[in-house]
Amino acid sequence: MRVVPNEEARPRFGVGLLASHPLLALLHATSSSFRLVWRHLGCQATAKNGPEATRKLAPLCEALTKGSAQAAVLSPLEQSSRDAALESPEVVQAILGLTAAGWGRRRIAQELGCSPETVRKYRRQGGWEAYGKPRRMGVLDGQCDWIKERFLAHNGNADVVRQELASEKGIAVSLRTVERAVEPWRQELRAAALATVRFETPPGKQLQADFGETYARIAGERAKVHLCVLTLGYSRRLVVRAYRHERQVNWLLAMEEAFRHWRGVPAQVLFDNARALVKEHDPARQLLVFNERLDAFARYWGFIPKACRPYRARTKGKDERGVGYVKTNAVAGREFASWEALEAHLERWSREVADVRLHGTTGEQPVVRFQREEAAALQPLPQKPSFLAERELVRVVHNDACIEVEGNWYSVPWALLKQRVSVLVRDQQVQIRHGGRVVARHGRVAANRRHRSVLRGHWDGLVPPAQLVLAEQSLPSADGPLCVGPASTTSPPCGGGTRRRAAVVRSSELARSLAVYAAEVGEEVAA
Repeated sequence: MRVVPNEEARPRFGVGLLASHPLLALLHATSSSFRLVWRHLGCQATAKNGPEATRKLAPLCEALTKGSAQAAVLSPLEQSSRDAALESPEVVQAILGLTAAGWGRRRIAQELGCSPETVRKYRRQGGWEAYGKPRRMGVLDGQCDWIKERFLAHNGNADVVRQELASEKGIAVSLRTVERAVEPWRQELRAAALATVRFETPPGKQLQADFGETYARIAGERAKVHLCVLTLGYSRRLVVRAYRHERQVNWLLAMEEAFRHWRGVPAQVLFDNARALVKEHDPARQLLVFNERLDAFARYWGFIPKACRPYRARTKGKDERGVGYVKTNAVAGREFASWEALEAHLERWSREVADVRLHGTTGEQPVVRFQREEAAALQPLPQKPSFLAERELVRVVHNDACIEVEGNWYSVPWALLKQRVSVLVRDQQVQIRHGGRVVARHGRVAANRRHRSVLRGHWDGLVPPAQLVLAEQSLPSADGPLCVGPASTTSPPCGGGTRRRAAVVRSSELARSLAVYAAEVGEEVAA
C-alpha cells in the first residue's frame, strides 16, 4: 500500500527500519544520499511498522552482498568501467559521509561495490569533480596578457608574435604552439571583422560611387568592362556607366553625368580608396589626403568627398551590392554588337529595370522613393559647364609618333619620339605643345573609340614616301573614312586634306607600332 503523505507515519517508518541496519543509519545521518541509495536498491516506503517492514531489508542486504562479491572477481578493466558508472556526485557524497563516520576505505569500497583506489581519490579531492584530462604546465603560462596584446596589435599574425616571443622573452616555440594559444582571440578578430552596423542616410545626404570589373562579349570578342556604379544612399537609385579603363577622368565624367541625370548634387560622395582618387589614408593617424584634382572637382560642384575605411568596403555596402546587382542582372550572359550597344543597353536597363524594381531593403521602387523625397533634397545643379571641358595632361610620345588620350591616339612630329609633351584637352579639340609652342591640333574624338588621328607631315622622313601613303590609307579616322590633314598648327584637322575610304582595321591592330605598319606596307609594295 502506498503511503499517504502524513507527517505522523514517517517517523514510525524510519525508526523501525534504520535501527535494523547500521549502514543505512550512517548514510541517513551523514548526507541526503540516503534517499538516492534507497531508491537505487528498489526499496519502497510502507506504512507498516511490524515484521513485514523489516523483511524489506533482505533485498537491500542481498544487493550489497552481491555487489561486494562481484567486485571481488571483476577484472581491472571491468572494475574501472564499474567505478566510472558509480562515480556520481551522490555516491561520492556517500563515500565522504562514511569516511566521516570512521569507516575505512576497503570497507567503504566493499559496501558500495567500487575500487578502494576510487575511495582514496575522492577522499583526497574532498568532493566530486567532472572527469577531465590533466593539464600540464605550458611554456607560455603567464604570458597570456602579453601574447594577446601583441596578437591584436599585429592584426592576428601569429608568426610575428612567435618571433617577438623569441627576441623579447627568450621563449622559442613552434608556430603551431602560438596558434593554439591565440585561437580564442582569433575568433574575436573574425567576429569583429564581420560585425556590421547598418545605417541609413537622410534624403540627399550621400552618394556612393564604386567601380567593378566584369567581362562581356562585344562584337564577338570577350572584352573586359569597367562598370562605374553610382547609388543614392536614400532612394537606391542607380546610374551605371561602362568604360574600358578605371581612370580618374572616368570617375569624374560618370559623376557629372549622374548629377545631370538626377538634376541635383548630393551633400557627400563616398568613395573607396582608389589610387586615382586618394593619395593617402591612415585611420590610425586620422589622415586622409585626396587627389588635388578630385578636391578641385568637389569644390566646383559643391559636395564633400569621403572615403571608406581601407580594406572595409562594406562601409559603402549599398553601392557594393549595387555593383554586384549590375554585373549579374544587367551584363551577365548578354552579347552586344558594339560598345555603343552596351552603353545604350545600360541606359535602358537602368530606366526599365533598376529604377522600378521593388528594393529588398526599402520595400519601395527607387524611382518612386526618389521622386517623393530625395529629388527635392538634392542641391540644385549649378548652371556651369563641365569641369572636364578643358584640362591639361602630360604624355610621352610613343614609338609610333602618337600619344594616347582618352582611349584614342593623336599624332605628333616623329622627331619628338620619347619626349614629354603637354596636352590641352578642350571640348572639341586636343592641343599638343612642346617647349612652349603648339606642335599639333586634332579634333577631339569621343572617349574610348580606339581611333588614330594622324596629321599629314608627322610621318615625313620616317618611312619611304610610297610606304607612307599606304600606311596613311590603312588607318581609319573617327568617322570611318581616313582624314589626313596638313601639318599646319593653325588650320583645323582635315583642313585641305583628302578623304579616303580605308580598310576596316581591328581594334587590337590599332595599337601596333609604326614599324609593323611599315613592314606590312613594304611587303605590299614589293608584291
